[in-house]
Amino acid sequence: MPYTAITYDIKSGYEDEVAEVFGDFRRPAGNVVPGDDGAQAGRILATAVFIRDSTLVRFIEYEGDLDAVIRFMAVQPGVAEVERKLAPYLNRPRDTGTVEGFLRTFNASRLRCVTQFAVPRHPDASASAADQ
Repeated sequence: MPYTAITYDIKSGYEDEVAEVFGDFRRPAGNVVPGDDGAQAGRILATAVFIRDSTLVRFIEYEGDLDAVIRFMAVQPGVAEVERKLAPYLNRPRDTGTVEGFLRTFNASRLRCVTQFAVPRHPDASASAADQ
């Protein structure tokens, strides 16, 4: 599965406050990402957020069309709430109030992927391993 990661430039000294913002994150009702035609264009499989000093990184594992994933994220109430709550802790404002602004900001803050590794995942693998 592909991964992407974005950065936030956070004011130093506010790591705990920023962690609280993400601690209250409201997840979307589902992980299926619709495309422009309404058909499934992808899925968000996992997210994680890391912070150290003035750098916050949001890691996203997804499948499908990344632009559709970004557009899906742009209209999620929980994502908008996080962006609003983070604003006072940012060194530079982020233009995330519109889908187009969110898309531009997301792409401008993306980290370059150097490499990706994953082992195959099978839903029944843990069950068969437990039976042995």
